[in-house]
Amino acid sequence: MATTLYHEPVLLAETLAHLNLEPGSVIVDGTLGGGGHAAAILERAAPDGRLIGLDLDSDAIAAAADRLQSFGDRVQLIQASFRRLDDVAAELAPTTIDGIVLDLGVSSYQLDEASRGFRFSPGAESPLDMRMDGVGGPTTAANLLASLSVEDLEQVFSEYGQLPGSRRLARAIVARRNSEPLETAADLIDLIGGLGIGRGRRHNPATLVFQALRIAVNDEMGALGDGLQAAIRVLRPGGRLVVIAYHSLEDRLVKRTFRQAARGCTCPSEWPACTCGILPSFEILTRRPIGPGPEELERNPRARSARLRAGTRLEAA
Repeated sequence: MATTLYHEPVLLAETLAHLNLEPGSVIVDGTLGGGGHAAAILERAAPDGRLIGLDLDSDAIAAAADRLQSFGDRVQLIQASFRRLDDVAAELAPTTIDGIVLDLGVSSYQLDEASRGFRFSPGAESPLDMRMDGVGGPTTAANLLASLSVEDLEQVFSEYGQLPGSRRLARAIVARRNSEPLETAADLIDLIGGLGIGRGRRHNPATLVFQALRIAVNDEMGALGDGLQAAIRVLRPGGRLVVIAYHSLEDRLVKRTFRQAARGCTCPSEWPACTCGILPSFEILTRRPIGPGPEELERNPRARSARLRAGTRLEAA
């Protein structure tokens, strides 16, 4: 495949501003994608700033290596999930990490490349894969559709897709697979369309179903929870964390994690005094999430749901 991936970095100016970049900064881009944010970070942190880029997708790593080759040894690329940030920090030691950026969700390339199985356009014959790395563990979307119970499928569609009619779809999938497996995107789209669920609503029901399956296949919420905790741990005091989320589940988890780290104490609110001794380790810099402006939306409609939150690591006893 070609190593040039389409990548329009979302909320780029806002990301750079909140990272507070200086010459010599060491930044981890935990969701490298096509390298759009990474290139801008390296330019802003010139002449000696460094970037460590992580991505599960080998295609993204190859594309970013091509795009960032002019920065030479200021770039280190690792095929790994950002939930491994503790390991990355240990490998970098004694070098400290000045900033971390996480741009969550699926890249434009992954959505547009039929072989990856993320597409939900009518007639799409792409396999129901949806693994971010394309070759990882045995769990694909097709595997989940073939093995999960009605109750588990309903939970996936309801929790991760917020899909009206989740139980009806789950029952239809189980009934269908008893006679014929669901193997391609077209198979699943036809089944969804035949049920008529979600008609008249803002989002195409297929969009919500594919989103839910992608999140389940890649354990995205588990990875995000682990990655956020690790990011706050490994930043140096004063280091910045910037997270861009694309749907309410992600944004709620980011908001909740930031608030807990900024609070510190985990004692029940009704207790008269703290006994846990946990001090705040984080200061929130964005009172409310930042979204794209009209100019960016005109240039890149896929940015419409993006929400940026940022904070800084505190000295914690």
